[in-house]
Amino acid sequence: MVQFNVLLVFFLVFFLISSMFRWYLTRLNINHLHKFGHTVPDVFEGEIDGETLTRITDYTIDSSHFRSFASFTDDLVLLFILLSGFLPWYVNIILSHKLNFIVSGLIFFAVPAFIGFLVEIPFSLYSTFVIEKRYGFSTITLKLWVTDLLKSLVISAILGGILLGSFLALMHYAETTWWFWGWLLFAFFQLLILWLYPIFIAPLFNKYEPIQDQELKERIISILEKVGLKIKGIYQIDAGTRSKHTNAFFTGVGKTKRIVLYDTLLATHSGDEIVSVLAHEIGHWKKHHILKQLLLIETFSFLLFYCAYRLIDWGFMYQTFGFDQNIQYVGLFLLSALFKPLSFFFTPLMSKISRKFEEEADYYANWLIGSAKSLGNALKRLAKDNLANLHPHPFYAWFYYSHPPLIDRITRLQKMDKETKEAY
Repeated sequence: MVQFNVLLVFFLVFFLISSMFRWYLTRLNINHLHKFGHTVPDVFEGEIDGETLTRITDYTIDSSHFRSFASFTDDLVLLFILLSGFLPWYVNIILSHKLNFIVSGLIFFAVPAFIGFLVEIPFSLYSTFVIEKRYGFSTITLKLWVTDLLKSLVISAILGGILLGSFLALMHYAETTWWFWGWLLFAFFQLLILWLYPIFIAPLFNKYEPIQDQELKERIISILEKVGLKIKGIYQIDAGTRSKHTNAFFTGVGKTKRIVLYDTLLATHSGDEIVSVLAHEIGHWKKHHILKQLLLIETFSFLLFYCAYRLIDWGFMYQTFGFDQNIQYVGLFLLSALFKPLSFFFTPLMSKISRKFEEEADYYANWLIGSAKSLGNALKRLAKDNLANLHPHPFYAWFYYSHPPLIDRITRLQKMDKETKEAY
């Protein structure tokens, strides 16, 4: 039975604060949009009309309400799992079968994960077939959606099972150093997934084929050669079979590094705009942003693994949540739940670092192409095509946004372009 004590009080207080603060930020952003969302910003004059602006406002509000409700539901599910007495009852059933530590741990984590998977299904359905369909984005069929869902479940089960099973083995056989070896395993696994994703995982969901536009391909190869960046290939994918959203990205590491363009992007953007977007992505690679983000993640994960090691045998934690013995795989789950509300407040730091990287990549793109005009035009078109919020509340953007708000970013690009022309 869950014991009401100081640990539970602190957890519930921080959990409630993080949940309410998320709700507050959403309301703040929606209210700001109601107040200013009827005005087309100067930098979007000629690109966004009143009808499109209304759709942007409606889409942002509908999506925000939906995400807020989904997040609240996730919180309730986690609280139920922790406080209902379900976990001690479930663990007693596992222990009664006298399985080994690794198998027991895998079974223990499987049920909460599956509960989360089931809870997510109706939200994914509503998002895909109601909200995204309402605003003209979703093109996916129910059959394809189910197929994607099952593929995701199988891949997650295999990869997650391998990682968790390896980690539990380290805990069992390296009693005092498991946290260090577990951290190394986690870092290696991240790099492995980055390497595997473009050649084994992504093709399971989308059809990848070499880019068909040879003129655009040559332009992309030209700027890659200019900076000495070697890419395995330049591909386009059939993103339009699922959604009309547009995007382009780099993926992979080492010999699996490649450029991927959505077919929806190729259909709606000019060659200059596409090249400018890729120049921005090249900026991320040349400025080592991916490596820096990985190092930052590994630093945080190192500290978390060590903290987990120090707390994993804390009997008071187990007693608080109704357990009469210390079981390390249970401790991992409890610690992850305890860390969740605390990690939320690190969001602004990660957002700020990401925005800095985005600004550096914009400057690099300007240098590489010799102009920031095409990138500014591409961002305007992307904002219109994806119904991006043009009027986020400043505090909301500071807390959550991984990219600078569009108005600020485009204004900076225009200033950058002007300075480049004056320099020549």
